Amino acid sequence: MKPIILIAPPAAGKGTEAQILKEKYSLPHLSTGDLLREASLSNEEIASKIGAGHFISDDTVLKLIENRIKSDDCKNGYVLDGFPRNINQASQYDVLLEHKGESIGYVFIIDMDKKLAKKRITGRRICPKCGKTYNINFKEFLPKNNEMCDDCNIKLIKRSDDNISTFDVRYDTYLKYTAPLIDYYKDKGILYHIDGNQGKEYTHKQIERILSEND
Repeated sequence: MKPIILIAPPAAGKGTEAQILKEKYSLPHLSTGDLLREASLSNEEIASKIGAGHFISDDTVLKLIENRIKSDDCKNGYVLDGFPRNINQASQYDVLLEHKGESIGYVFIIDMDKKLAKKRITGRRICPKCGKTYNINFKEFLPKNNEMCDDCNIKLIKRSDDNISTFDVRYDTYLKYTAPLIDYYKDKGILYHIDGNQGKEYTHKQIERILSEND
């Protein structure tokens, strides 16, 4: 399968949809957030920027992506979650793919109301072992057993940047830098708008229909 890019405002469900696609098609889920958090363990500058909700340099992000997609498990496609985040990253990614002789694939933008996204961000909980995401503010995302992971049976955690003040910074940053990608990929004829306001099942059905029609 061709690579899949998921673009969305904070807490709009990129990670949840990426996990669904990963399990259904056996595709690696490449989250720039996860890659950066891993890198932050040995880089204080990256760690402080993540905590404040600010962007990391494009060169740093691209290098992380470039190294990851060289892995054997990415040969048959992958799901990009949180990359590219601006036009510069997108154009550099185009060059990277061109050198590898690969096409961009699919670009899905998950549209969501800001108030709904903010409600999601404050309720999001993550399993520290498997990375599965839940949300205590929405019935469909609740864990079965009081903030414990359904699969690992360990207590869920709340990310340090999942708070209202950081959300506002991240959302404004998204509008300024990421939203212009809509026209960028629309001009390439590979952009698909997805309604993310109706729940994860409805979101996935829209994406699944597009994938099946273009397979």
